[in-house]
Amino acid sequence: MAKYKIAWLPGDGIGRDVLEATRIVLDAMSLDAEYIDGEVGWTCWERYGDALPQATIDILKSTKCAMFGAITSKPNVKGYKSPIVRMRQLFDMYANIRPCKAYPGNPLNYRDDVDIVVFRENTEDLYSGLDFPPPLGKEIMAVPGMQNKSPDETAVSLRVFTKKGCSRIVRKAFEYAREHRRKRVTLLHKANVVRATDGMFLTEAHKVAEEYEDIKCDDANIDAMTMWLIKNPQDYDILATSNMFGDIISDEAAQLVGGLGYACSGNIGDGYALFEPTHGSAPKYAGMHKVNPTAAILSAKMMFDWLGEKDQADKLERAVAAVIKENRVTTYDVGGSSTTLDVAREVVRKLDEV
Repeated sequence: MAKYKIAWLPGDGIGRDVLEATRIVLDAMSLDAEYIDGEVGWTCWERYGDALPQATIDILKSTKCAMFGAITSKPNVKGYKSPIVRMRQLFDMYANIRPCKAYPGNPLNYRDDVDIVVFRENTEDLYSGLDFPPPLGKEIMAVPGMQNKSPDETAVSLRVFTKKGCSRIVRKAFEYAREHRRKRVTLLHKANVVRATDGMFLTEAHKVAEEYEDIKCDDANIDAMTMWLIKNPQDYDILATSNMFGDIISDEAAQLVGGLGYACSGNIGDGYALFEPTHGSAPKYAGMHKVNPTAAILSAKMMFDWLGEKDQADKLERAVAAVIKENRVTTYDVGGSSTTLDVAREVVRKLDEV
């Protein structure tokens, strides 16, 4: 029996392409794993009326972790719920960890010394699903401040924070900093305006920070940070923030190191984890094997780390770094003409060299 059972969820569009490439690499590394195929995404919605079928949930429950490709999400479709958000909440994968590291040789790097890890709370905030389209009911209209609004012309989405949610994402950031010998955690918020929710985040975060006297802690308004990341990205180490802010700031940080083609991520809980590139499904490129698979392959590196396969994780990262440094086998986003699968095969060749 295989050591690991891993759910394999390609999803929609280029999600299938980049996971096909990732599988080439994983098979070459002889990971003792059984991959269990599952359906998820817009194609499931069209087929079953559910983007996350119960059969897929059962697969997740029977496995150690999951590799995920990408999904196509369409707004204003009645009854549609994001399957990735549902998975995060169902399995309480509360920490979204997004490394943004510049690998030398990438011509798209803003600077070669950028090495930032974003810790994004993954289950609360505006992603809680408490959305109320018009017409609004009497209960919401009775909330102070709503009296001058028209129930037929107003929509409300509730931003939900809990003390537990705030403290555990910050603790995860500090624990990571200690384990990886990082020196600084910066808390991102807008507590000067959004006083109830961001005020809670900042208060609970500072309580946690007091337990880690060996690690510097500071905080910044999220709008100012969007500017400072462009101006001085090398000054920052670990960023910890809420769900919506983390979603936005991590994409900006990813662009500093080459764009979403290099942006890996892990959705981490205490009992389950799902690893994915942060890019979308890019339907126009589906099946063309045109896009950059590096983000997906680096997500597999994060999976190795989480599984405790540290040597394999290090080996895979060094192979990817070697391919990037040569800047020879590259996809269109880096000015090259290589295919998604060409990049995967080049990573496999580098595995032997490193």
